[in-house]
Amino acid sequence: MITNPRRFTKHLALITLTLVCLSLLDISCTDSNRVAKKPGKEKLVWSDEFNYSGLPDSAKWSYDVGGSGWGNQELEYYTQSDTNNAVVRDGMLHIFARENNSADNPYTSARLTTKNKGDWTFGTIEVKARLPKGRGLWPAIWMLPTDWSYGRWPASGEIDIMEHVGWMPDSLFFTVHTKAFNHVLHTQVGKGIFLQNLYDAFHNFAIHWNDKQLDFLLDNRTIFTYKNSGNGFETWPFDKKFHVLLNLAVGGAWGGVQGVDTEIFPAEFQIDYVRVYQ
Repeated sequence: MITNPRRFTKHLALITLTLVCLSLLDISCTDSNRVAKKPGKEKLVWSDEFNYSGLPDSAKWSYDVGGSGWGNQELEYYTQSDTNNAVVRDGMLHIFARENNSADNPYTSARLTTKNKGDWTFGTIEVKARLPKGRGLWPAIWMLPTDWSYGRWPASGEIDIMEHVGWMPDSLFFTVHTKAFNHVLHTQVGKGIFLQNLYDAFHNFAIHWNDKQLDFLLDNRTIFTYKNSGNGFETWPFDKKFHVLLNLAVGGAWGGVQGVDTEIFPAEFQIDYVRVYQ
């Protein structure tokens, strides 16, 4: 059992190389910038519209709790059921990172997960969110395997629907992690894009996921496609159940490359909805 499945340290090649699409071995990675449409037969099977007030719905969300650095040298302590860090109001979920002088960690934040409350194999996962601004922040919308059937990270896979680091204020990143493709082997597959005025509006982050490929989308446009090569779980562990995570990290080996601006707190990650179609 591992204390933090997402314990990898982001490889600096992600910063310098993923502004172009990486094609590795026989994995296809395309960038068509095409408008994507939800498959016509898909129906909404799970959602949180955040049309209530108070703590996130406990029937849908749990918390990862702690301040061990999460394998990434992060600086925050993730709290549980604390409206200072995760609260629903005004029709959306607000995740706050705040300065904290009362514990070993200088910041508090929240990391929400649907594990064992929302777990899926294939479908469309959509999250409409507005990202926080500030050097040292590291918001993410991502997925991890529920049962780790193929072994410890990265063998069982990881799907990063969206990552952003505040010291790169015009950039978004979309990546997958598998046994064959990961930063340790210098084979990580991902795509980074520039987006002007990143913080001015909500954006829709999504994946279309089936047994043949993973399409990553931004505002209904396909950013890149990761295809199943048929070479087994080492390249395609994405035939098992995965769940969604939403978190706002502070600092860390990637998020804190240029330090943390202490003037930005409290920092707020806003999520309008999470929807899953199958």
